[in-house]
Amino acid sequence: MKQTIDRRTFLGLAGLAGVACASGLAGCASVPGTNPDFYFVQLSDAHWGFEGPPNPDARGTLPKAVAAVNALEPPPDFIVFTGDLTHTTDDPAERRRRMGEFKTIVAGLRVRDVRFMPGEHDASLDHGAAFQEFFGSTHYTFDHKGVHFIVLDNVSDPAGKIGDAQLAWLAADLAKTAPARPIVVFTHRPLFDLYPQWDWATRDGAAAVDLLMPHPHVTVFYGHIHQENHHMTGHIAHHAARSLIFPLPAPGSQPKRTPVPWDDAHPYRGLGYREVEARHRGEDYALQELPVTRGAS
Repeated sequence: MKQTIDRRTFLGLAGLAGVACASGLAGCASVPGTNPDFYFVQLSDAHWGFEGPPNPDARGTLPKAVAAVNALEPPPDFIVFTGDLTHTTDDPAERRRRMGEFKTIVAGLRVRDVRFMPGEHDASLDHGAAFQEFFGSTHYTFDHKGVHFIVLDNVSDPAGKIGDAQLAWLAADLAKTAPARPIVVFTHRPLFDLYPQWDWATRDGAAAVDLLMPHPHVTVFYGHIHQENHHMTGHIAHHAARSLIFPLPAPGSQPKRTPVPWDDAHPYRGLGYREVEARHRGEDYALQELPVTRGAS
């Protein structure tokens, strides 16, 4: 599905999760030194190691997603996985085995710039120790074509907090970032209280949002809730990506947070990713939803 929207509508929608073009951020095109002609892929919640209902193809959806991304033309500038790379396990050896298998599979991505961050399934039981062995730091920054990217870890603390030390690190980083510069933040949990009853929140997320608020061009991408969701905190847009393993119900739509059942008539429904493509041709943006099976053999 494709549609074209102007910048005002784009900012009203606050973008779409899944795959995002950084130039779609508010004011990005007007910032000196930025290049609007790029996009990146966000993948989330692969839960490698999960078995059984509601996904009879639990070992197939991640390879299918790799094949789908490899089929994108032109390829994205980079790819980011926003957490829950693997499914939780109490066995440290099994946790590392799953991370090793996940890393081997995603090594098949033809885009070489692939970035990772943990979800609570990867990190909450050992404070991110195994994740760091395989993928490096749980929080970091990088820059790409004039956009400043910040990866926050709100899962290594089993209480679901960012923590004072990391908040101080964020404050120091933002103090060095020019106010007009576009900022993209990646987290696993939502930074706002989406539905705390289902653990869809970050206990000190409001402190991070307060630090980001003085910057006028901020967009947050997250995972964790296994569905598309869009929310605004002031001028800051927050977008959730779909899962690669199973969808979850809308916040508070049923008594318990149980996965949406597999539909044999519509396999992979609720799984996938989205592309937001921008070209430097006025203020139009093309949006396209892509299924997880695209490009898979």
